[in-house]
Amino acid sequence: MRVLGVSAFYHDSAAALIEDGHLVSAAQEERFTRKKHDAGFPQNAVQFCLDRAGIKLQDVDYVAFYDKPFLKFERLLETYLAYAPRGFTSFRMAMPLWLKEKLFQKMLLRDEMKKWEPDFDWQKRLLFGEHHQSHAASAFFPSPYEEAAVLCMDGVGEWATTSLAMGSGNKLEMLREIHFPHSIGLLYSAFTYYTGFKVN
Repeated sequence: MRVLGVSAFYHDSAAALIEDGHLVSAAQEERFTRKKHDAGFPQNAVQFCLDRAGIKLQDVDYVAFYDKPFLKFERLLETYLAYAPRGFTSFRMAMPLWLKEKLFQKMLLRDEMKKWEPDFDWQKRLLFGEHHQSHAASAFFPSPYEEAAVLCMDGVGEWATTSLAMGSGNKLEMLREIHFPHSIGLLYSAFTYYTGFKVN
């Protein structure tokens, strides 16, 4: 089984190809476009992975995306409603981008992929994993360990900001999560922004 993992539309777009549980190739889009933290669709990285394996996109069983956009949108709406009217300016700035692009990432991904393989069944073969599940999987499955605890801490995924998982063989069980707004990653971002660095 071949699975193509795709990260796009936020920061550091990338692609990775897994075949029967083994990493075949992986690349970040910025290495090809020379744009630091390139957020666009990683067409060069995808092509690199396919070329490295000597296959076409039609030979891939599934394409997996690292995030569930609808859950993230739900968090944004609930947060804005909870803090209304104070967050209205932020809400007004965020909504056009969400309504134009981010909410419809499945269609954006489908359209990009159809450039390679117009007849591929994207309704069944395009999968979305939760953000922290994707982080945990990318750490545990390529590791040399048969069993391991996996701790993820970042800004925020859909709701999770910190998560604990247990990896065993080819299984990964999410055990605990800390949810937004409690986030060590967002605290870190606030400090880096305050001291003059760019977030991320």
